[in-house]
This record gives sequence, structure tokens and C-alpha cells, in this order.
Amino acid sequence: MLREDGPPPAPASPGAPATGGTPSAPAAPTPSPTGPAAPSAPAPPAPGTVAPAWLGKRPLPETADGFGEIQATPRVLRNRRFTLPDTLPMLPGDGFASHVVSPAPADVIARSTWVEGCPVSASDLAWVQLAFRGFDGARHTGELLVNADVAQDMVKVFRQLWRAKFPLEEMRVTRRDELDAAPTGDGNNTSAFVCRPSVGSTHFSQHAYGLAVDVNQFQNPYTKGDLVLPELASAYIDRTNVRPGMILTGGPVIRAFASVGWEWGGYWNSLKDRHHFSLNNR
Repeated sequence: MLREDGPPPAPASPGAPATGGTPSAPAAPTPSPTGPAAPSAPAPPAPGTVAPAWLGKRPLPETADGFGEIQATPRVLRNRRFTLPDTLPMLPGDGFASHVVSPAPADVIARSTWVEGCPVSASDLAWVQLAFRGFDGARHTGELLVNADVAQDMVKVFRQLWRAKFPLEEMRVTRRDELDAAPTGDGNNTSAFVCRPSVGSTHFSQHAYGLAVDVNQFQNPYTKGDLVLPELASAYIDRTNVRPGMILTGGPVIRAFASVGWEWGGYWNSLKDRHHFSLNNR
């Protein structure tokens, strides 16, 4: 009598003895990797967070009026948010700090733009050291050379900027050699006293009296017609694209200067001097 075959037996699981045969040898253990895994390469820094090696070293072709040629903003500067190394020792403490020396020391005057014939006496200038926040979020120390009559007002202003966590790239006294240097169009110093005429004029600017301050010039360019200063800062003409370091209507920088009676060049009609603050609105 024939018997109907059933389904074939299920295969044995690995390592289990085969039915009716010799037990199989146990599977060899998988060797564990030797030593720690190699670290992955660090991600490159985001554009704009590290100063390019060419910063301040590439003169622009000059125009007939002595400015540099207006060029498109390099990609690395379109969201500029690095802070340059301090040029002064750190002020004591870990919060806001200031130190005023009036009149300014002779060695500070000597490395500034002051010369005989400037509209303010060297003895009427004060050296103000200030703590500020960088774009890196860290505490830095900078300096302003200002008219002694407004030194304490500037301490009040920059204390407010510290509390508002408003970032600066650098803050140092402008040197005389910078006045004669070929334009590179990428400067961003926050500064006060500069013995020079107003832009496009022959009369002294308020900077020459120590009664004006420029803040983050690159993020807040001067514009008049087709002229843009700094010359590579065109990416910051669009004020709707808000980026760190920009001075905005109703923002903390305008409020801080207004608290001591200073006015903003960004409100002017014939031109926009967005980095400029002065006591007499000039």
C-alpha cells in the first residue's frame, strides 16, 4: 500500500545538531574590532565664521574720487560673523568693565591719527578701554579714543551693548597709516577719533573732534547713490536679510546711543551712514 509523503522537514537552526546525524561544531565567535574607531574628520567651519587669510590685504582698483571699485561681496563675507584678535590685554573681571584715562596717554596719541592741526587738542582726548562681546560669544577688550567730554557717555553706551549681547568684530584706535593705505573694501573696525574730512567733503568730520563713533562698518554700510563703503559690503544693503552685527531701527544700538543724546546716520535722507553715530547728528 502506498503512503502519501508529508511536507519536508524544516531545516535545522545554525549550531543545532542535525536530526539523526552527528552534531555540528559550534559557530566560531565573531572577532571584536581591535582598538577604538578612527575619529571622523571635523566639519569645515561655516562660511563667515573665520576671517579669510586675504582680509585687509587685497587692494581694490581705485576710482577717480579715491575710493575703491565697488565689487560684489565675497561669499565668505555675506554673513560675516568672526571676531579678530584683541590688541589689548583683557580688562579684569568676567562681565562688562571699562577704564578711562583722561587725557589720553602720549603713546596712545602717537599711534592714532592725531597731528598738529587737528581740530581738537590731544589733551582733550580720553582713552576708553571697554569690554565687548565678540561674534564668537566670548568676552573681548577694545578701545576708543574720544573727546574727554563724552568719555563717560561712551561707557554707558557700551555697557548697554554688552547687556544686549550685541557683537562687535574689533574695536581699536585707528592708525595714521590706515588713512593713506590703498582701499581694500573689507574693514570692520568700531572706532571713534579719526582726524580726517567727512566723506566727499573738505571740512573735518565729527570723528576729528572725537564726537562720533562708527559701529561694525561692514554690516552697516554707508551708501550714497552708487557709492558703497566699505566697497565690498553690498550684500548688507538689503536690511530685510537680518544678520548678526546689523544696526536696525528700534534696535539696541540706536537705543543705547539715544540714551546719551547721540543720533544715527541711518536716518539721514540724502545718504545713509548706517554705522555712524554722533552728538550733533553730523
